[in-house]
Amino acid sequence: MNLKPLGDRLIVEPIEQEEMTASGIVLPETAKEKPMQGKVLAAGPGARKEDGTRAEMEVAVGNTVLYAKYAGTEVKLDDKKYLILKETDILAIVG
Repeated sequence: MNLKPLGDRLIVEPIEQEEMTASGIVLPETAKEKPMQGKVLAAGPGARKEDGTRAEMEVAVGNTVLYAKYAGTEVKLDDKKYLILKETDILAIVG
Protein backbone atom coordinates (compact mmCIF):
# COMPACT_ATOMS: atom_id res chain seq x y z
CA MET A 1 0.00 0.00 0.00
CA ASN A 2 1.46 3.34 -1.05
CA LEU A 3 -0.74 5.64 1.01
CA LYS A 4 0.75 7.93 3.64
CA PRO A 5 -1.83 9.86 5.65
CA LEU A 6 -1.20 13.51 6.47
CA GLY A 7 -2.04 15.46 9.63
CA ASP A 8 -4.54 13.70 11.88
CA ARG A 9 -5.74 11.26 9.23
CA LEU A 10 -5.70 7.45 9.36
CA ILE A 11 -5.83 4.68 6.75
CA VAL A 12 -8.28 2.00 7.92
CA GLU A 13 -9.08 -1.35 6.33
CA PRO A 14 -12.79 -2.05 7.01
CA ILE A 15 -13.62 -5.39 8.61
CA GLU A 16 -16.47 -6.82 6.55
CA GLN A 17 -19.62 -8.21 8.17
CA GLU A 18 -20.27 -11.95 8.08
CA GLU A 19 -22.04 -13.15 4.93
CA MET A 20 -24.11 -15.67 6.87
CA THR A 21 -26.24 -15.23 9.97
CA ALA A 22 -25.94 -17.51 13.00
CA SER A 23 -29.00 -19.44 11.77
CA GLY A 24 -27.37 -20.08 8.37
CA ILE A 25 -29.15 -17.48 6.23
CA VAL A 26 -26.85 -16.05 3.54
CA LEU A 27 -27.05 -12.26 3.33
CA PRO A 28 -26.97 -10.63 -0.12
CA GLU A 29 -24.65 -7.65 -0.66
CA THR A 30 -27.60 -5.21 -0.55
CA ALA A 31 -28.76 -6.42 2.89
CA LYS A 32 -25.41 -6.03 4.60
CA GLU A 33 -24.78 -3.15 6.96
CA LYS A 34 -21.96 -0.79 6.06
CA PRO A 35 -18.93 -1.82 8.15
CA MET A 36 -18.17 0.38 11.15
CA GLN A 37 -15.13 -1.47 12.43
CA GLY A 38 -11.67 -1.66 10.92
CA LYS A 39 -7.96 -2.09 11.45
CA VAL A 40 -5.64 0.94 11.36
CA LEU A 41 -2.95 0.39 8.70
CA ALA A 42 -1.27 3.81 8.80
CA ALA A 43 -1.48 6.97 10.89
CA GLY A 44 -0.41 10.52 10.16
CA PRO A 45 1.90 12.53 12.43
CA GLY A 46 -1.00 14.36 14.16
CA ALA A 47 -2.79 17.67 13.76
CA ARG A 48 -0.91 20.94 14.15
CA LYS A 49 -1.70 23.04 17.20
CA GLU A 50 -1.84 26.85 17.07
CA ASP A 51 1.76 27.10 18.30
CA GLY A 52 2.97 24.87 15.42
CA THR A 53 3.65 21.73 17.44
CA ARG A 54 1.94 18.44 16.66
CA ALA A 55 -0.87 16.97 18.78
CA GLU A 56 -0.08 13.34 19.58
CA MET A 57 -2.34 10.74 17.93
CA GLU A 58 -4.35 8.56 20.33
CA VAL A 59 -4.88 5.86 17.70
CA ALA A 60 -1.91 3.72 16.62
CA VAL A 61 -1.17 1.40 13.71
CA GLY A 62 -2.58 -2.05 14.44
CA ASN A 63 -5.52 -0.83 16.57
CA THR A 64 -8.99 -2.13 15.76
CA VAL A 65 -11.36 0.83 15.85
CA LEU A 66 -15.05 1.68 15.65
CA TYR A 67 -15.85 4.65 13.43
CA ALA A 68 -18.91 6.65 12.45
CA LYS A 69 -21.09 4.86 9.87
CA TYR A 70 -20.67 7.32 6.98
CA ALA A 71 -17.31 8.77 8.01
CA GLY A 72 -14.26 9.18 5.84
CA THR A 73 -13.44 8.80 2.19
CA GLU A 74 -13.44 5.38 0.56
CA VAL A 75 -10.44 4.57 -1.64
CA LYS A 76 -9.91 1.45 -3.74
CA LEU A 77 -6.33 0.28 -4.40
CA ASP A 78 -5.33 -3.12 -5.81
CA ASP A 79 -8.96 -4.32 -5.56
CA LYS A 80 -9.05 -3.63 -1.79
CA LYS A 81 -11.17 -0.97 -0.11
CA TYR A 82 -9.62 1.42 2.40
CA LEU A 83 -10.99 4.38 4.32
CA ILE A 84 -9.19 7.64 4.97
CA LEU A 85 -10.56 8.99 8.25
CA LYS A 86 -9.80 11.91 10.53
CA GLU A 87 -8.94 10.90 14.06
CA THR A 88 -12.10 12.68 15.25
CA ASP A 89 -14.22 10.19 13.22
CA ILE A 90 -12.96 7.36 15.45
CA LEU A 91 -15.51 6.54 18.16
CA ALA A 92 -13.54 3.93 20.13
CA ILE A 93 -10.59 1.56 20.14
CA VAL A 94 -11.69 -2.09 20.43
CA GLY A 95 -9.89 -4.32 22.92
